[in-house]
Amino acid sequence: MWLFGRKRYIPRPRIPFSFARFDFNRRSRPAIVNFVSEAVLEAFRETGAYLKGHFRLTSGLHSNEYLQCAKVLQYPSIAERFGRELAARLPACDVVASPAIGGLIIGHEVARAKEAHGKPIRFLFTERDANGKMTLRRGFSIEPGETAIVIEDVVTTGGSTREVIEVLTLGGVRVLGAGSIIDRSGGRVDLGVPRVALATLDVVAYPPDDCPLCKQGVPIEKPGSRPAPGAATPAGGA
Repeated sequence: MWLFGRKRYIPRPRIPFSFARFDFNRRSRPAIVNFVSEAVLEAFRETGAYLKGHFRLTSGLHSNEYLQCAKVLQYPSIAERFGRELAARLPACDVVASPAIGGLIIGHEVARAKEAHGKPIRFLFTERDANGKMTLRRGFSIEPGETAIVIEDVVTTGGSTREVIEVLTLGGVRVLGAGSIIDRSGGRVDLGVPRVALATLDVVAYPPDDCPLCKQGVPIEKPGSRPAPGAATPAGGA
């Protein structure tokens, strides 16, 4: 066992996954998989990707810990393994989609693993426009009637993943499921579709106006890919 924040976290036994537990075509009762892998968390520790401090998450919440997926995914062998494990737990599809920037590497690895066992799979990603709205750019297109899964690196509130799902469904695509390396919500986030995670954590996160680290004057960091509110946004590609 180990400590996350102020709560003692005891990993639950690794449970075998079976597609028989879910009906991926059933939309009225989204299913959630709590799949905890000590091997996944150990990869974060060994690569220095498990950080302690005072962090502002993409969701806007504050936390005293952060899992920096970019640091663990810089190793292609780990990225390939994570992608293969996620791909094995999600249904066949036409498209794999991810939000930029966090979901790019793992989403591409999932698509590559899916393609290795069947028909060609397209990987595409969404970006935010000048108004902060998630959209498809760079010539990416989707066709009504296609099927898709959405892949993210970390899910905390599920906001980015929901936005990608909305982009796809508005284009007539049927989203069959979603996956992430880490689920920080303790399995509580409901995306409206079945989802899986390689490791599920129930960690402490605080609203900014009720953060004990802020009250203690601990400097805050914003380690993710999205600028902190009010920060200048660097120029990006077209």
